[in-house]
Amino acid sequence: MNRRNAFVAALVASLSLGLAACSSEAPADEPDDASPGTEQEDDAPRPVTIGALSISETAPLWAAVEEGIFADAGLDVTVQPIQGGAQAMPALINGDVDFSIGQPFGAMRASLQGLDVAIIANYASSYAEGDDINAVVSAPGSDISSPADLAGKRVAVNSIGAAGDLTISAAVEADGGDASTIEYVEVNFPDARAQLEAGNIDAAWVPEPFVSMIVGAGGEVVVYPYQAVLPGLPTLVVQATGETVAGNADLVADMRTALAEAFAWAAENDDAVRQALVDELELPEEAAANLPLPEFTTELDTDVLQDLADLGVERGYFESAPDLGALIVE
Repeated sequence: MNRRNAFVAALVASLSLGLAACSSEAPADEPDDASPGTEQEDDAPRPVTIGALSISETAPLWAAVEEGIFADAGLDVTVQPIQGGAQAMPALINGDVDFSIGQPFGAMRASLQGLDVAIIANYASSYAEGDDINAVVSAPGSDISSPADLAGKRVAVNSIGAAGDLTISAAVEADGGDASTIEYVEVNFPDARAQLEAGNIDAAWVPEPFVSMIVGAGGEVVVYPYQAVLPGLPTLVVQATGETVAGNADLVADMRTALAEAFAWAAENDDAVRQALVDELELPEEAAANLPLPEFTTELDTDVLQDLADLGVERGYFESAPDLGALIVE
């Protein structure tokens, strides 16, 4: 039994499944009081707030914070829950968070709007083949089984005008459907299953764990849009403001290094990562143990990001392609 099938079986066997609407990490213990300028104060971890979605991709971040990986790097990290790009970008630009983990498409659009944003590292990437970690899913008993079937239907995405509906439309067109007839509806990921069951939408684009939750309840995977259009596309990148990059280069470098160390630690401590799914998303332990996770890496694939930008221009999402040379800071 593959990992997704095992996860689905665990969900079906569960009598109930609670999903936290939001979650956050508590800051590390405060250092003892010390007079300004003392050595203890100089060595104190720097407080850092990272905005992140409450989805399975955040698991290694939660786990690494709990393990003390970031504290060892001199960073006192708090994970601030966000619900989507519409909330994430203002939080970053307004200084409510120091770093934000979000879709690269959102950063591209923000840069074209003249907002002070930079991509400093990759975070998670989709798979070029096999079961991917985001998908368009249909409700149980639906007649939607292929991308072309989405034409004329109501399809949920968490943020309209982003990589979700962009790649879905491209996949529908490639399958012979008329993507212009799709009605995209903005629905937060945790609400997609209920909206499907209520008949308010016909299909939903969701990441894990929601893909397996909906499939486990009898739904069907219609298409993996990233994989169908841009295989291996980064699902999430780490963003900062240009002001932070220019004025606090040491912090940016330390965050990038600490995140790489966190991913390396997570790869060797899968049980701890999956325990974070139980603690933060309230998944059953058996389900968390078999949940498909993406590839976590700080290394950016600039070629596929350029392909994403070009697709945005081709389909009218952008008037011109963003300057990735200026947007990406490595």
